[in-house]
Amino acid sequence: MKALVLAAGKGTRLKPLTNTVPKHLLPVGNKPILFHVLNYIKEAGIKDIGVVVSPESGPYIEEAIGTGSEWGGQITFIAQAEPLGLAHAVKVAQGFLGDSPFLMLLGDNLVQEGVKDFLGEFHTSNSDASILLREVSDPRAFGVAELDSSGKVIHMAEKPKNPKSNLAIIGVYLFTAEIHKAIAQTKPSWRGELEITDAIQKLLEMGKEIRSHLLRGWWLDIGSNDGLIEANRVVLDAFLKRDIKGEADEQSRIVGRVEIGEATKIENSLVQGPVFIAANCRIKNSLVKPFTNIRAGTVICDSCLERSVILENCQILKIKHLANSVIGKNAILAGQGKGPGKIRLFIGDDCKVELE
Repeated sequence: MKALVLAAGKGTRLKPLTNTVPKHLLPVGNKPILFHVLNYIKEAGIKDIGVVVSPESGPYIEEAIGTGSEWGGQITFIAQAEPLGLAHAVKVAQGFLGDSPFLMLLGDNLVQEGVKDFLGEFHTSNSDASILLREVSDPRAFGVAELDSSGKVIHMAEKPKNPKSNLAIIGVYLFTAEIHKAIAQTKPSWRGELEITDAIQKLLEMGKEIRSHLLRGWWLDIGSNDGLIEANRVVLDAFLKRDIKGEADEQSRIVGRVEIGEATKIENSLVQGPVFIAANCRIKNSLVKPFTNIRAGTVICDSCLERSVILENCQILKIKHLANSVIGKNAILAGQGKGPGKIRLFIGDDCKVELE
């Protein structure tokens, strides 16, 4: 069994952040999105991992992942020159995959349950594919599966105008090598892409059995600013543990599940968990409220933060109340400690914002 992670997307809805960093390396909780996905693979016991990257994102992702030793396996990077669909990504990875069955995951989707049980069900079945599904309120925006009473997939459609079910395909798949034959017979959709949904439908037309697994927990599709903020909230709430490696003076209070990295100093401040603060930060005369994620080297002074993602080496000075925001690396926010009661910002790397 091999694993294939798709991490070639350009993240256009997360610009300007993704002008300088691939969206798969943006932080959710205490690690980048892609690292959570690789952890699912490690927990499932798969050691041979392919990561599909774009020419633009590849060098950044390769540097971040390295050899893959952190996940107990071997990483192979596979270039997809153009984002021509999920089935196209499988096609360009065929040399890596060979005749092996494989687990395929989107590198910007997180699922509460991981994939271990999903994989276990596949091993005990004789199916040629299995897909992870979740009930959604409006399935028209997704690939949709129709099932029979036993849970077998009987029909697939990509973003149908009149869905036959409310079961969305959420970006986690298991395939045998039969999928390569199906992709070879699949034609590009109206979007000009090879859709994995169409390839799975082709498997059905070839008489192959496709099973499904219904996800009961949360699923996070991190494709936008709001998606990143919400994913950060959910993951911090679900997994963060109290772990204080930095220092807090006697005038400070650390309440609840807060993780503070080494060499970080908390001075005359209140931190209310769940909050993640990385190494080498300084928090002074400030209030850090729940669901805030502060990355390494950032300085917060005379400010209030809430439900926000602050990337590395930022300075936030005299900001009365920053909420529901994403702040790029090396940014400077400077205020007068007054102004509007609450502000929301979404800015890229190296920006400077001054509030009067």
